[in-house]
Amino acid sequence: MVRLDKFLKISRIIKRRTLAKEVCDSGRAKVNERLAKPGTDVKPGDILDLDFGAKRIKVEILDTPENVRAYQAKEIYKVLEEIRIIQ
Repeated sequence: MVRLDKFLKISRIIKRRTLAKEVCDSGRAKVNERLAKPGTDVKPGDILDLDFGAKRIKVEILDTPENVRAYQAKEIYKVLEEIRIIQ
């Protein structure tokens, strides 16, 4: 298991951990349909819902390694749904 804010950074879904923390603190992150804090532990099989920027994304976590090389980042999650929000 790994903290949600760290997973978002190592997966490159969100580029910076501080931004990932802000998304979680503002109530725009859910793990398995429950509001999540930055320190929420995530594990393979969890479903993550995020609202950030002009995008809403739903992913399934496949792996939770401590570190990931950039080219491997997309292998630790699977995008289930991605919606662009028109403003």
